[in-house]
Amino acid sequence: MKCPKCQYISFDSGDRCRNCGYDFSLALDLPTTDLSMHDPAEPIGPFADIPLRERVPDTGSLPLFRRDTSDPDAPLIAPSMTPRAPLSVRRGAPAPAPRPRSRRSEPDPEPRLALDTAEFGSVPEPQSTSAVALNEIPPAQPTAEAAPRWMVASPGARIAGGVIDAVLLAAIDLMIVYFTLRICDMTFLQLPLVPMAPLVAFFALLNGGYFATFIAAGGQTIGKMAAGTRVIPADPAAAAWERVSFGQAAIRAAGYLVSLLPAGLGFAPALFGRERRAVHDRLADTRVVRA
Repeated sequence: MKCPKCQYISFDSGDRCRNCGYDFSLALDLPTTDLSMHDPAEPIGPFADIPLRERVPDTGSLPLFRRDTSDPDAPLIAPSMTPRAPLSVRRGAPAPAPRPRSRRSEPDPEPRLALDTAEFGSVPEPQSTSAVALNEIPPAQPTAEAAPRWMVASPGARIAGGVIDAVLLAAIDLMIVYFTLRICDMTFLQLPLVPMAPLVAFFALLNGGYFATFIAAGGQTIGKMAAGTRVIPADPAAAAWERVSFGQAAIRAAGYLVSLLPAGLGFAPALFGRERRAVHDRLADTRVVRA
């Protein structure tokens, strides 16, 4: 219901408007208009079809469906012009120009056969210029395999490499001890309170792994790289670039303790003698040469 005063629309059937309180009895009764869907005089049924092939009265013939009376098979829709080619059609790529062929000597249509008989001598086969040139060059005489050349590292280079490695490892160990004490909120004076067995085992594993890994990987630690020396197998036929196995590198790293225990006398052979092999070199069957 729609209020004629405030135009409020509601679905209640009361006597007054819920919005403004207007009394519906005071409103004038307006006649309701019925919008019919069809004319009462029109017969009820489906709409008639519009003829497409015949002329519609008062409208003329439809231009799209003109039929030529002379040709009964003519299509209903006759285009006024020829349709253009679709845009997807493109011109084909031009054919590539033929490559010039190299002029080659045509083979003999009738190959000659070399027959080794008493009556006919053997016909020599033609040889190319490259084959003739190769025949003229005398074959190289086999030479004895060149022995590997290497020179024993000097005592100064070995001392320099050892000092650099010792300083580097000492700095790393000192940093580890410092940060360990800081984590435990301790000072260097309280270092004896730290369990020594785990700490020493950790340092032995760290320092031994440094020597073993670097020697097995390339035969050089950081100190040996700086001093220009390299560790190779002790075999006289070994080349200067030959690497040692990881087992030999591990034995050599453990042999440092053997060379160090008797007041460092195990390192003395590395400074004197012809081979300059220390105790750890002889235990691991290695030698130190110039890189």
